[in-house]
Amino acid sequence: MKILIVGLDCAAPELLFGDEKLVNFRRLMELGCYGRLESVIPPITVPAWMCMATSQDPGSLGVYGFRNRADYSYKNLSIVNSKSIVEPAIWDHLAREGKRSVVIGVPPGYPPRKVNGIFVGCFLTPDTATSIFTHPPELSQEINALVGGYQTDVKGFRTDDKARLRDEIFEMSRKQFEVVRHYMKTTEWDFFQFVDIGLDRVHHGFWKYHDPKHIHHEPGNPYQNVIRDYYRRLDDELATVLELVDDETVVLVVSDHGAKALDGGFCVNEWLVQNGLLVLKEYPQKITPFANLNVDWSRTRVWSEGGYYARVFFNVKGREPEGVVEPAEYETFRDEIKALFEATVDDKGIKLGTLVFKPEEIYRNVRNVAPDLIVHFGDLSWRSIGGVGYPSVHTFENDTGPDDCNHAQFGAFILAAPGLKLSGEIEGARLIDVAPTLMDLGGYDIPPTMLGTSLQGRGVSQNADSSVYSCDEEKEVRDRLSGLGYIS
Repeated sequence: MKILIVGLDCAAPELLFGDEKLVNFRRLMELGCYGRLESVIPPITVPAWMCMATSQDPGSLGVYGFRNRADYSYKNLSIVNSKSIVEPAIWDHLAREGKRSVVIGVPPGYPPRKVNGIFVGCFLTPDTATSIFTHPPELSQEINALVGGYQTDVKGFRTDDKARLRDEIFEMSRKQFEVVRHYMKTTEWDFFQFVDIGLDRVHHGFWKYHDPKHIHHEPGNPYQNVIRDYYRRLDDELATVLELVDDETVVLVVSDHGAKALDGGFCVNEWLVQNGLLVLKEYPQKITPFANLNVDWSRTRVWSEGGYYARVFFNVKGREPEGVVEPAEYETFRDEIKALFEATVDDKGIKLGTLVFKPEEIYRNVRNVAPDLIVHFGDLSWRSIGGVGYPSVHTFENDTGPDDCNHAQFGAFILAAPGLKLSGEIEGARLIDVAPTLMDLGGYDIPPTMLGTSLQGRGVSQNADSSVYSCDEEKEVRDRLSGLGYIS
């Protein structure tokens, strides 16, 4: 049975399910099941898509965002790439069954993964004109010729030139779907997955124009329908894709996380400086990124990386080069800092509702160098700002350019498949349940390493009972093993 995944990065359930003119999405909803899909923590493109593909959490992958500490030094941060993920993805499991896959735009997808089939890189590709972004390599030239220069992302999407941004996102999406249809028609495949990154860029670039509740909304603005129009463009593209599959194909539309209005930025390192937890040898005269600050590590106890969420690190004695936090005091100190973050307030003195997580409490495993704390300011209504030199810990200007939205914890899914036991809107679905559900529907064994469970076996672990024996057969084998001394 073939499996088709249409990935919509950042698709918001309230928008995907709420527009009656999205007729092709709604037809799929009527044929199968749909609902909100709980993402991982943090709900961010990397590592979320690979958490979905591997059925692992970020801790088990050892990837906590786009940049990760390579060791316990202060400066050695590495940008994630495809080789950062070592756990097998669903297409790797299917390859062991001799199945061919086409994977397009799934992050992190550079350098291109060697799959049994075709792989086309994601937005982390440096330059499609000069880089090999496909497997096999010769397809890079073929794709560029097919669409007249393939795009994996729009350049400078945090811009005030909204007309240019809108036009480039729509054009990028057109080219990407042309490549999708080309390989759906011209190559043999059993598994096909594509991720549209344009929706994420549209949300970040145009959310305030479409959302009347956004603090910077401008009624009657010329861009208020850009997000609506992009969803409807995706609906049209979905129709052309569905024409290329038969009724025996498993079809999944899915997002890695949702979207929500961004109210402001919380300057986390500025706040740490004010609280005496981050000590500088000299305070900057202008807004300065954390990497360029002159930190006094001999007196610093806490620092943070900014982004859509905060990765908070402690300067622990014996772990970091100039650590000062005593290991024996680590847990007590971590609880104190957690409480301080949870008590943060907005610019009006109202509690933000900040969520703070300890990695070992939310992940099955904690690999590589994890943050000591993960912080969602205002439950992600506020962005984490890493620079220092701001007049306040609250800012309404993003440090990386205009950005109207943050990620939300819940994305969306629509699933239609022959023999599907589920229908209508369902609750409780998780991103890590996607891969085992697809393998279940496809008739494949679910690998015991997967953390999620098939949605068709709600409340029953698909990995808990791996027995292939009947009761009588199991008794016979058990007796044999007992006689051989292997069990007692």
